[in-house]
Amino acid sequence: MEFRFVLGGPQGGGLETAAEVLSAAFAREGYGVFIDREYFSNIKGRHSYLHGTVRADGHPRYLDYPVNLVSGLDAETVFTHFADLQPGGYLVYNSDDDDVLFTSIPSIEAELKERLAHTFKEAGVDGSVKSVANFLRNNGVRVIPISYGDLLEEAKSRIPIRPGQLSRYLSAIVVGFVAALAGISPDSLDFALKRRFGEGEIYQHNKVVAELAGSKIPERGALRPGEPSLQGGVLLATGNEVVGMAKIVAGVRFQSYYPITPAADESFFLEGHENLETGPLVVLQTEDEIAAITTAIGAALAGARAATATSGPGFDLMVEGLGWAGMNEVPVVITYYQRGGPSTGLPTRGSQSDLLSAVFASHGEFPRLVMASGDHEEAFQDVIDAFNYAERYQTPVIHLLDKFTANTVATMPLPDVERLKIDRGLWAPRGVKNYKRFELNGPISPRSALGENVMWYTGDEHDEYGHITEDPVMRRRMYEKRMAKLKLAEEEIPEGRRYAVYGSDSPKVLLVGWGLVKGAALKPLERLEGEGVRAAYFHIRMFLPFPKEALRKYVEEAEVAVAVEHSYSSQAALLASMLAGVRIDRHILKYTGRPIYVGELVEGVRRVLKGESRVVLDYGH
Repeated sequence: MEFRFVLGGPQGGGLETAAEVLSAAFAREGYGVFIDREYFSNIKGRHSYLHGTVRADGHPRYLDYPVNLVSGLDAETVFTHFADLQPGGYLVYNSDDDDVLFTSIPSIEAELKERLAHTFKEAGVDGSVKSVANFLRNNGVRVIPISYGDLLEEAKSRIPIRPGQLSRYLSAIVVGFVAALAGISPDSLDFALKRRFGEGEIYQHNKVVAELAGSKIPERGALRPGEPSLQGGVLLATGNEVVGMAKIVAGVRFQSYYPITPAADESFFLEGHENLETGPLVVLQTEDEIAAITTAIGAALAGARAATATSGPGFDLMVEGLGWAGMNEVPVVITYYQRGGPSTGLPTRGSQSDLLSAVFASHGEFPRLVMASGDHEEAFQDVIDAFNYAERYQTPVIHLLDKFTANTVATMPLPDVERLKIDRGLWAPRGVKNYKRFELNGPISPRSALGENVMWYTGDEHDEYGHITEDPVMRRRMYEKRMAKLKLAEEEIPEGRRYAVYGSDSPKVLLVGWGLVKGAALKPLERLEGEGVRAAYFHIRMFLPFPKEALRKYVEEAEVAVAVEHSYSSQAALLASMLAGVRIDRHILKYTGRPIYVGELVEGVRRVLKGESRVVLDYGH
């Protein structure tokens, strides 16, 4: 019922295209798909790979090892991922690389070479591709060597591919292997290729190469993940695209950004949809992130639904603007894609270590709402909510996602947009005499777009009109007015939007996590139940306002509570202690930049149950 694979190659070699084609082919067959793309931060050349899960009975939200198939464009893929294969799995590789030694590949990092040297010495492997393939064959792996050179020469005899362009079709070879082993129908593969390339020459060439590659696989359908049983419409998209779509549905009319990984793809998607039937969408690339947030603030003051999207270093630059928005009660949304830090850190790798920065960034005190999505479906709904909350409470909203979600292409049920509600908050009529933008009748003052009424904005403390003041009584009243929004939001935002609980009603083990941990955590619940361990997962979707009463109840009732996070200091557990008085002193953590995998999390829980209080995971390449 499940097909797991790793496809590797050099960055820029076409793996992203392969992900698009394969995910579309699987989705058209009726399968649920989840494909993560891991890549180096250089533009071209270093090792990248796709790690995918395909299921016939649902939309997977997790990754796991070992896999059923390893294939790729180069010898480095064989060396890097051979140990990820399970007995009975398949290695399909380029036999032209048989004599390549791992020591001859300059792009393999020195640390990995050292580990490989140790492993090969123990296994009696001489370090060539062929010797690794023989080792796998002797350990129950089905090895299929295919000469990519001969295959491309055969393709060239059928279609007019210029010799200098042959390497452009290596990814089509891998697509053909996967399609054949998974039993994808020719119609679905053709649909996926047309979806990606149109119907021109490039499509024709890819089709011929993929079909030719598939014909070299002797066991077509050997890894077919069962008969697909998904019902209803399916949306196939990356996390970036899901957020972009949701912003359009939410009625966003202004998005600013400065290019940064992994946030930029969302803005690129929006740029492709600026001419909407319902009106124009302005997407502005600014000179830096300071300008990005201040232009978004300006658009919000002018009455537009406005947002900016960024990642860690960019958010740091936005902090002064964030404080200005807090002082002036500006409803602006910041979509914040987390990656490995500090500084430039791991620009293309995932992390959850920016949570405390999102919650506390900027000097002084002002209300903000902080949300976090656990998967593509949540992200779509959370984007709508983020704008509704921003305008209802007239405060910045920070929507946290992570690199894993951003770069993962996945299937999800079609959102029911008819049931979505747009709340634009409290507005003042145009032309009000003696208009008080910050009137003190309650935490929420009727707002007005620039030009509709007379108003003033300043970074200083101000009175009800917006005029600067340092009067201590006015300072206290205005300060308390702003901060009262948090209490109001806590009272009004349904708990179902702030957390979710999965698994046993009376768990022995309660896992507590957020973001993409959700997918990795839900699957182990089944395995732990199979071992007689009652387990549940408490998923945090909002940190401000924090679901403190609910978390306190579940932690107190469980025998063992374990925080599961992609950070060193277990930042969500720290917030739980601070905001809810909930102490979680067992932790399963991972901060390698790679996602948490199901198998290692299950083993981590077992270690906690044996007495370890801090388990650090590190599987992955």
